[in-house]
Amino acid sequence: MTSSTRAVRTYLDHLGVERGLSRNTLSSYQRDLDRYVAFIGDRDLAEVTAADLTAHLSALRADGLSAASAARAMSAVRGLHRFAAREGLVPDDVSRDVKPPSPPKRLPKALDLDQVERLLAAPAGDDLLVLRDRALLEFLYGTGARISEAVGLDVDDLAEDAVVLHGKGGRTRFVPLGRFAREALDAYLVRARPALAAGGKGTPKVFLNARGGPLSRQSAWTILQRAAATAGITVDVSPHTLRHSYATHLLDGGADVRVVQELLGHASVTTTQVYTLVTVDRLREVYATSHPRAR
Repeated sequence: MTSSTRAVRTYLDHLGVERGLSRNTLSSYQRDLDRYVAFIGDRDLAEVTAADLTAHLSALRADGLSAASAARAMSAVRGLHRFAAREGLVPDDVSRDVKPPSPPKRLPKALDLDQVERLLAAPAGDDLLVLRDRALLEFLYGTGARISEAVGLDVDDLAEDAVVLHGKGGRTRFVPLGRFAREALDAYLVRARPALAAGGKGTPKVFLNARGGPLSRQSAWTILQRAAATAGITVDVSPHTLRHSYATHLLDGGADVRVVQELLGHASVTTTQVYTLVTVDRLREVYATSHPRAR
């Protein structure tokens, strides 16, 4: 057994006993570190240089690993070197200056307009909970609110054509309410919420459960999942999907990214700009199918 193999075994024991990592996580670490030990061969861990780690990273990518998988593998390697340096197994941590690859930004998943319309039309009828569900879905898509902002909404936060949303870090923002969202909310507030509230202990929250208490995030998630199933939408749909769709459709319609930043409550426009990547993909698609010289 080489010294590198012994160091890996000691590190994995540390992760399992002192850090309490699960068996599956330890197995992932084991695979990544076994591959690293095979790469450095019989050399002692103290003989490895930063250039060797960079070469290992290049080999991982050359083997076809994605940036995310290579980053995960290098995280295990860096952890091993940090541990070895801390335990005095090596004189210093040579991984300190080796930066793992940044995983590519994941594009937000947005529904197209037809899917959104089918989703919003899914709650059918005039039952109390149907009126609530329709209002919640219209509100999420009509304002781009986070699910936590929607279930935390108070009646006093509603104005005639706008709403005050309480976002992350205590930041508040005014967001316009479109006609469809206003009409769905009015129907719910007049015809359903008073009856639901009568069964509860009194709460200022807009969206209530069947017992008259505040609607939970989990229940809001269930409402959305049920509507997606009714609408025949087979892609994964989460409360954030409507927020993504709201932003994407605004940008597709010509809205300025700075305005969308304010509407979404992003502290930095950099966060909002990921949505512009979605619209660029859409532009490419339109160009490829429409321009006579595109193909």
